[in-house]
Amino acid sequence: MKRMFLFLLTNMAVLAVISIVMKIFGFDGYMYERGLDYKALAVFSILWGSVGSFISLAISKWMAKRSMGVELIENPSNEKEMWLIDTVKRQAATAGIGMPEVGIFNSASPNAFATGMNRNNALVAVSTGLLDNMKREEVEAVLGHEISHVANGDMITMTLLQGILNAFVIFFSRVIGYAMSAAMRNDRSGGGYGIGQFIGTMIAQIVLGFLAAIIINKFSRYREFHADMGGAKLSSNQNMINALKALQRASHPEKLEGEFAAFGISGGKSKLRSLFSTHPPLEDRIEALERNQYV
Repeated sequence: MKRMFLFLLTNMAVLAVISIVMKIFGFDGYMYERGLDYKALAVFSILWGSVGSFISLAISKWMAKRSMGVELIENPSNEKEMWLIDTVKRQAATAGIGMPEVGIFNSASPNAFATGMNRNNALVAVSTGLLDNMKREEVEAVLGHEISHVANGDMITMTLLQGILNAFVIFFSRVIGYAMSAAMRNDRSGGGYGIGQFIGTMIAQIVLGFLAAIIINKFSRYREFHADMGGAKLSSNQNMINALKALQRASHPEKLEGEFAAFGISGGKSKLRSLFSTHPPLEDRIEALERNQYV
């Protein structure tokens, strides 16, 4: 499963690059010339926080195709690929979204993910392991799960939430960096934007970035239940349950990396890593479907 770690990593990298560029060109320093200008910092944080998250979203399909080796199905070469295209097309029409690009990536682990800039310009990709090891009705439910992520607007919602959190990270990391620098100088009246303050800001940005990741992942886990319900409606409740049980039976399923984990299909069980998990435990998702019967 592969969509959140990479999304968060990409987002943090974008923020780091923005911070370095602002430092090099001196744009960051004007807020500290006469003490910290909180109003200017707030505007700066909102602007660049939003830019960082939307850049991550804008390049998500490009990253998916290259980092995972996704091969798009443009001209189906066999019956399996034709069935895959027809199923996605039918589900997309039912869900009221534009036809996504459909691709396959080479992985023995059964998995899938969806990503893209908006609901009418998305990518749905499945692994070779999913197609080879799961029944078609189970694959149909998995595809419905991914189509539901797209139809629910989870990608843009995640980006907006990330933008808000980015703004908080940028704002408070600079406040912390300024306070640390002022405390070291024992002078809170000003003093410019030096290398010590920059390092303090970057450290605070990394720490706060991980805290923001916990919030993002909690939201991702919440949206997984809705995508499961959507998959049940586009296929059937039993098909969705069977698909999740098939994932349970898979021994040590390979995790999708970052940018694609949030909108993937499988889920982890590790208690120690639950705060950073993008998906609820599979048993919890199965139980939720068993309580709410969708035909």
